[in-house]
Amino acid sequence: MEDSLFCSFLYLLVPSILLIFLIKVVVHDFWWIPTRIENHFMQQGIKSPKYEYFLGNLKEISALILKASAESMPLSHDILPRALSFFHLWKKIYGSVFLIWFGPTPRLTISDPTIIREIFFSKSEYFEKYDPPLQVKRIEGNGLLNLKGDKWAHHRKIMQPFFRMENLKLIAPIMAKTMDEALVKLSEDMSKNGSLEIEIEVSVWFQNLLEDVITKITFGNNYEEGLVISKLQAHQTAHATEAYQNAFIPGYRFLPTSTSRISRRLAKEIRKSLLKLIDRRRESSNRDNKNDRPTDLLEVMINAADESGRSDDPSTVTDNDVVEECKTIFFAGTHTTSAMLTWTAVLLAMHIHWQDEARQEVLRVCGARDTPTKDHLANLKLLGMIIKESVRLYPPVVAMIRRAREDVQLNGIHIQQGTELLIPIIAVHHDSTRWGDDVHDFNPMRFAEGATQAADHPMAFLPFGTGARRCIGQNLAILEAKLAIVMILRRFSLHLAPKYRHTPSVLTLLHPQHGAPIVFTKLSHHVN
Repeated sequence: MEDSLFCSFLYLLVPSILLIFLIKVVVHDFWWIPTRIENHFMQQGIKSPKYEYFLGNLKEISALILKASAESMPLSHDILPRALSFFHLWKKIYGSVFLIWFGPTPRLTISDPTIIREIFFSKSEYFEKYDPPLQVKRIEGNGLLNLKGDKWAHHRKIMQPFFRMENLKLIAPIMAKTMDEALVKLSEDMSKNGSLEIEIEVSVWFQNLLEDVITKITFGNNYEEGLVISKLQAHQTAHATEAYQNAFIPGYRFLPTSTSRISRRLAKEIRKSLLKLIDRRRESSNRDNKNDRPTDLLEVMINAADESGRSDDPSTVTDNDVVEECKTIFFAGTHTTSAMLTWTAVLLAMHIHWQDEARQEVLRVCGARDTPTKDHLANLKLLGMIIKESVRLYPPVVAMIRRAREDVQLNGIHIQQGTELLIPIIAVHHDSTRWGDDVHDFNPMRFAEGATQAADHPMAFLPFGTGARRCIGQNLAILEAKLAIVMILRRFSLHLAPKYRHTPSVLTLLHPQHGAPIVFTKLSHHVN
């Protein structure tokens, strides 16, 4: 009898607990907290588009993106209305600081360089990197891009020497050789077709080129094994990017979609392959003389793991950390740099005058055929300005997100702990109040006095981020970009293909929605 009563009690209790939990989630998390946050900022004069239950502003954002991406735009660099349509519209309505909702998650949107300087410098201790959705971590890796606190600081200290210019100049010949081989193949393809020109979809071509380069400088002597892993990672990125479009819908990551299943399977396969490669590298390193060890990034991280202390030490580097850093360098070194090169090539193909000026500088400084050296590249002042202007108009990373670690006053605004801040880099780069009336013109000469003097505020130019977390790979990215452009301009002239459609869009990075077909025409002094 007692057992029967107890079972009846449990039968009634469990549904009650589930109901209370459901009410807590539905009412508290998706209504009460957003309403309280909305009122908190409204009382400070900060407005927002209306919060819709559960989805926030995602429905409006998606509609604006779909409308903006439905058609191509003219060959103009006024790309903000297309690339970041929701910000372009809502800034006009709500002002330079406003609140938007990604599902139940609020983000205070800030594009004022003065406030940005507070966030990243004078009050940086109050803010931290936010935790991206799982789909983003699968793309970027849980390495330096996404680590926080002491672990991030320790990993950055380990990796910093690899990205210094004195080390990069040692691997520049590897990069140059890889790029030269790719360009020789283009010339051979032209010869087979009996033509002096070839149409290239450069967003794909640059990505394949950078995959090869990054694989060589990351895995060194294990290039062939690394290449297999890199291809898996590229496949994984494609699937995770597709899933990312729905990443901010609450609970979406738990749905058993075919894309998510493939993405998870690839993630496991990549991890397994990298762990095997780490073991094989250790075995070969033990057999060989330490002085003969390759100086690639994999070796740097393995050495750090082997030298780590106790497993409970926060500075310990595990084999899993090595795996995640390899994934991170693949993403950052391949996708961000290929996006930068794609838009630079498009700009040079649009603006033939600047292409001709850059080619004359390249031939004068580097010569027509010799492999460019680090000193050559350092003396390419105009090309450096062209790349800066390219990443101003078309920054690969369009925004940064930070989270308040505790309550803080920011330019007179009371920011509550946990509030996320969205800093739209692309909007800052296209702000006429900072850059002048020619803000949408391609004008490399605006950087003649350096990046800090190009606008009326040093925080108006943020292509590689800023503050302590400024991109560690900036020198590598610029070196790769300069090498590639030098070697292309010496051999080919660039023109937009007739079918080119100007469609800058955001999908994790700024990319051409319908590709970037460019016609490469062989120059007379390179005709065999």
